[in-house]
Amino acid sequence: MSAPKKEQSGCGWSHTSEGIRLNGAARGTEYAQDPKHDVSYFDNSPAQLFFFDDTSSAVLHDVAEGNIYVSQDEGKSWERASDIPTGAAGMLIEHPFENHYAFVLTGGTTHYRTDDRGRTWRQFEVPAAVSFIGNPLSFHSDPAKWGHIIYHGTVCERVGWGETCQDNAFYTTDAFDTTPKTLRPDITRCQYAHSSKDFKHDANENLIYCVGFDAASATGSHSLSSSRLFSSTDYFQSENKIEDLGIGRNARGVMAFAIVSKFAVVALKDLSPGNNGDMLLYVTVNTREWAQAHFPHASSARLRENAYTIVESTIHSLAVDVMLQDQSTIGTLFVSNSNGTFFVESLKDTNRNEFGFVDFETIYGVEGVGISNIIVNAQDVERQRAPKRLRSMITLDDGSSWSPIRAPSTDFDGARIKCDPSDSDQCSLHLHSVTNSHNYGRIFSSPAPGLVMGVGSIGPYLLPYEECDTFLSIDAGLSWNMIRRDAHKYEFGDQGSIIVAVNDEESTNSVKYSTDMGKNWKTYDFGINLRARGLTTVSDSTSQKFILVGQVSRQDQKSDQGRYAIVFLDFAATRNRKCSDDDFEKWYARSARDKECLMGHKQWYRRRKPDANCYVGEKFNDPVEHEENCACEDADFECDYNFVRSGDKCVPSGPESIPSTQCTTGNPTESYLGSSGYRLIPGNTCDRSRGIKKDEPVSKKCSEAQPAEGEIINQIFEFPAQIIQHHYFKQSSTILVRLSDYSVWQSSNEGYSWDQLFEGERFLAIYMHTHSSDRAYLLTDSRKFFYTTDTGRSWNQLNAPSPPNFFHAEVIRFQPRSDYIIWTGNVGCEGMGDHCHAEAQYSWNNGRDWKFVENYVVNCQWARDSELLIDPTQIMCESYLNKQGSQRFFGRNNPLQLISGTDYFSQKTKLFDRVVGFTKFSEFLIVAEDLPATNSLDLQVSLDGRTFAAGQFPQGMHPETHTYTILESSTMSIFLHMTMTTGPSPPWGNILKSNSNGTYFGLSLDNVNRNNDGYVDFEKLIGLDGIAIVNIVANPQEATISGRKLLQTRITHNDGGSWRPLSPPPSDSVGQKYDCTSTSCALHIHGYTERPDARATYSSPSVVGVVMAVGNVGEVLAPYTDSDTFLSRDGGFTWEEVHKDAHLWEFGDSGSIIVIVNDEEPTDHVLFTIDEGITWRQYQFSQEKIRIRSIVTVPEDTSRKFTLLGQSPRSPSSSIVIHIDFTSLTHKQCTLNIEDPGHDDFELWSPSEERNEACLFGRQTLYHRRVRNTNCAVGHQPKAEEKIVRYCACTQEDFECEFNYVRNTAGECVLASGMQPLADDDTCRGDDDYWYERTAYRKIFYSSCEGGQRLDRGTRHLCPGVKGHSAWFWFFVLIFPFGITALIAFWWYRNSGRARGTIRLPGDYQAMYRSASGSGALSTLASVPWFLLGLAGIAWEYVASTAESMSLGFRSRRGYRDIPVDEDAQILRFEDEE
Repeated sequence: MSAPKKEQSGCGWSHTSEGIRLNGAARGTEYAQDPKHDVSYFDNSPAQLFFFDDTSSAVLHDVAEGNIYVSQDEGKSWERASDIPTGAAGMLIEHPFENHYAFVLTGGTTHYRTDDRGRTWRQFEVPAAVSFIGNPLSFHSDPAKWGHIIYHGTVCERVGWGETCQDNAFYTTDAFDTTPKTLRPDITRCQYAHSSKDFKHDANENLIYCVGFDAASATGSHSLSSSRLFSSTDYFQSENKIEDLGIGRNARGVMAFAIVSKFAVVALKDLSPGNNGDMLLYVTVNTREWAQAHFPHASSARLRENAYTIVESTIHSLAVDVMLQDQSTIGTLFVSNSNGTFFVESLKDTNRNEFGFVDFETIYGVEGVGISNIIVNAQDVERQRAPKRLRSMITLDDGSSWSPIRAPSTDFDGARIKCDPSDSDQCSLHLHSVTNSHNYGRIFSSPAPGLVMGVGSIGPYLLPYEECDTFLSIDAGLSWNMIRRDAHKYEFGDQGSIIVAVNDEESTNSVKYSTDMGKNWKTYDFGINLRARGLTTVSDSTSQKFILVGQVSRQDQKSDQGRYAIVFLDFAATRNRKCSDDDFEKWYARSARDKECLMGHKQWYRRRKPDANCYVGEKFNDPVEHEENCACEDADFECDYNFVRSGDKCVPSGPESIPSTQCTTGNPTESYLGSSGYRLIPGNTCDRSRGIKKDEPVSKKCSEAQPAEGEIINQIFEFPAQIIQHHYFKQSSTILVRLSDYSVWQSSNEGYSWDQLFEGERFLAIYMHTHSSDRAYLLTDSRKFFYTTDTGRSWNQLNAPSPPNFFHAEVIRFQPRSDYIIWTGNVGCEGMGDHCHAEAQYSWNNGRDWKFVENYVVNCQWARDSELLIDPTQIMCESYLNKQGSQRFFGRNNPLQLISGTDYFSQKTKLFDRVVGFTKFSEFLIVAEDLPATNSLDLQVSLDGRTFAAGQFPQGMHPETHTYTILESSTMSIFLHMTMTTGPSPPWGNILKSNSNGTYFGLSLDNVNRNNDGYVDFEKLIGLDGIAIVNIVANPQEATISGRKLLQTRITHNDGGSWRPLSPPPSDSVGQKYDCTSTSCALHIHGYTERPDARATYSSPSVVGVVMAVGNVGEVLAPYTDSDTFLSRDGGFTWEEVHKDAHLWEFGDSGSIIVIVNDEEPTDHVLFTIDEGITWRQYQFSQEKIRIRSIVTVPEDTSRKFTLLGQSPRSPSSSIVIHIDFTSLTHKQCTLNIEDPGHDDFELWSPSEERNEACLFGRQTLYHRRVRNTNCAVGHQPKAEEKIVRYCACTQEDFECEFNYVRNTAGECVLASGMQPLADDDTCRGDDDYWYERTAYRKIFYSSCEGGQRLDRGTRHLCPGVKGHSAWFWFFVLIFPFGITALIAFWWYRNSGRARGTIRLPGDYQAMYRSASGSGALSTLASVPWFLLGLAGIAWEYVASTAESMSLGFRSRRGYRDIPVDEDAQILRFEDEE
């Protein structure tokens, strides 16, 4: 293509002046000239356009032609880069730290470089063609190392019909003067640790991070578990370090690495067992210590593959937008603390688009100010796919608080607007943002201090772009004026002394410009009619020259001109006086009252006065930010290390460690200077001499300090009343207790210290969110309730629609989407109200707003649960048919109906006319249907909440004649206890187990004990599926008459398929033989029905296989006070007595310490073991004996701190809490080496070690656990996942009795008397070749055994249809065509980079406007799950990635220290691999 054709104009072009709206004509008597312009024409729209930083040189990339054009005069004239062959330019990349250099990458191995800002280009060779990633070059940020560059290339090797490709990294230290050397093969991305000016650290200057694989692949494909983060300081010549991120060998599944502001961030997929695809973020600010980023709402704020975006962040904090709704275009913004590890919710219902871009942008150069758009009708968007209604919000304090943008009181013509700006709900300003970008670079602001522009509307929500006007703020968003009718593109020049705008709704031949900050506007006609596509200037907005990119209409296009015009606009002649000192003013950012100081200082700039008729003329000199330090305030401090936030205070997480030089005399009165609990936030500059000094050390007693190694300490706290409730937050050190005097107390350090919450309030209950481990609710006796979303660090007050109900219905119901709750309260119940009833309402925003669900109910709850994955909008209510009168007096004559309502109960369906109740268990929804005609019950089971099947029961065991209890289950079957006794006899019954869909129930065990409340002696062991312990009634005939039950214990290791007694230990804890020696002797243990606290389980989630219980060796279970304490280390196969007498127990530190305390009488000591019961030591915690009722620790049993809850005999109405800290017992940390087992502190253990059967559930599984006699602390290091060694052949243990069959005394399944077997099932599923007649057995659904004995298979029959043809027939008819297609797709998949979970780095908001260099406008870390795209998506992605690589966009403005520029992490996406 020939050089672009030009038109020129001098000062003779006319211009028209617009009406003066505010302050009259500009002052001054100088005579100014008109602007000037030049026009250049091109055949195609520029895919990329940028200025070399602080220069007049610009480069343009015509990606359609593959050509580069260069201008040395700010866009006035353009010449093709003739040193580059025509059509060769595939990608243009500017050097972000050296403004002489840029690079043009081609499709081959010969590329081009300029070192003189585009005047000349020289070719260089590389070993491989460029990789298909967003930015294949990574640069060193040190100006002295500008030549250090990492190049990503793709190396392919032919294999058979196709080829296998992998991405390799190469490096150069001389900007490709010499051929680059291999850095590391088989990677997805490499980056210098020194590649951002804001990421400041003292690491080696050559430190490089690479995301790569720890195992070679012959096919080019890798498992996700082999993806790791590697680092090296010598270009991987000899050093090849695997970054363990502080979690050891579990730092696998790395998806991406990015540097965002002052943070380095690693995203990896959580590969732990049972995880369903969550992403984890690990952050460092110094390259040495990595920490996991913790989000509130542990259930709902999960980082999914396609559901989070790291948006523009400051040096103070990271900002992450997380998709919490089902709709992928609705998010919630979270903001971190100073080190990027703990996040708090900042703004809900943020607007996202399907690509992960978020409507959020900070104001350039002004700390703490940002603008975001929220969706005001988020629920309607989610429920009904309604069009979004957006509202703009502004923050002045880095996201701590948000408010609507106050609308101007007048419009463009000076007339009052049609609404009241004081009514922010109905009359505020709303602006189009990132998801609807219409220009290059940043959306709202530029380096011009305080000037902010936007296109938007005034009213309750944002109007479409074409119906909007243009607005300007000169005080960083605090106040606004409408400065143009219609939507305009806009740009700032000369540090804001000139503003240019061009109509963006229709074709135009002119631009508008203002030299007095928008008060007055003039029109300049540049002579051609075009549709504006972009308006830009030099990156720091200090020039008076602009570039307008437009598309010429076909009727206006001349035959010798291209369709696209670049109009060079020069406004230098419009003012002929350079500003003097008197023309400037000191402009303070954040001038709103109480928002002036942020991070300890005020910001101000030297800015031209709006009415000064002069030009600044400081081209390429950025406005200088000045700071005035403020007096230190509370907001300038955060909790010190080893302190945690509790309300408005920082409390110690435990005793403080002190230097060895202090507290050495042994004097009990000696003191030391320790932390106050606070530290100045890193980077905060407040003046401590004029403010508070919260971080000054304080004098503390040495007795309060952390003890020396081997010592134990305790604290005792007395409550004024008895403890009624106590709850730990999961994965937290915070515990709540409610007392009988209606007060609630909180400890944020595992019981070390306590604070009363909201003194004077009467609290009726504590509700812990069942799906979000950091949420809790405190219910008062009124509509008022308090809630926390951050494990009690802060509490908020809201009002419910009604007081809590007294009809025994659960007041709050939860679901996995943690903001969605149902409240059931009293309505009309004041006094003896005639219409008193329970009413349910739901909230979609955690109680801020409520909508009616149903009245006259006894139970309303969400149908969806963690495992029951059905419609999240479905609500199910037990609702009375007759909704009149007082619910207090309703009986069976007013039946309870089960009503299901989708779309939040707006679409109601009656499921059952009469029910007794319903419950959710695992993946089952179970309903007890009332059948009045037969005065009986029916059990209905559903897997989808819509269709139900009646449960089929063995003869004589139908629920129509018996009460029943649904038991726990985690093995895809329902366990149900059917009570078989009636009348005055003490209760017991049979345990029935269902098939996998919960419809057929078979007898598992009879005569199982229960109590009068319906609770059953049945408990499954935690961590070992299929092992359960029950107590049976050994004397059913006698007990029916005498009322005295004799209990025996049974255990199953095959999910109820068979049961056996517990094997007794050979001797007791003192080495004596037991008196009972006959074959009828066994170990019997006390069960669930005798526990005051159901949470005191036999086993622990943190130490697999270890079980503790209180019991005795004999023929039957002895009374509790005649029992002793026993332990098993192999899941209940073998047992040993560990101590005489009954004790309470608790596991700590993953079993490395076990604490027991006497449970028969008051005591002054505990016993503890660090070798799982081989030896015991005593620790005295008090001079006074206290009756201990419970031992508690963190729910995960990973702490070495325990809390005893008890009562003092001297004051039975009060409660005693004793905190015991074993942390200093040993400082040695356990080591785990998965690669070299046997040479660390852990052992591989299998439940089959001490029994004949090698397999459990058809598989032999090994678990890591600490070696019993090793004295070390496990701590919070991630546990190694279980390891399946092999799948086993099926044996009798893998089968249970089929429906209507029972086991006889020989253990065989036989048909129950008078019953008929089920009919044969002759259906063929999937690719079954045969079907089998039923037998007396069915395979345990949870078993994965293969082959061997198939007791469940009778006579074999050939499946009809498919087997009528040979395998070759079906191969050629069905398989072969798809095979060819698959090969083509596979080749494409391999060569497109998708095979390795490619990380792409597109640069800016949309594909139309990409930025390759230094756009600090948006730093995004997001991911796209490819399984949603399919094969078509793979093909599309190949093309799109190629286009992105060739079209990286437009250069936006460079940033200040608070607006980071991160070239390699502007937008970071990952694709997962299954």
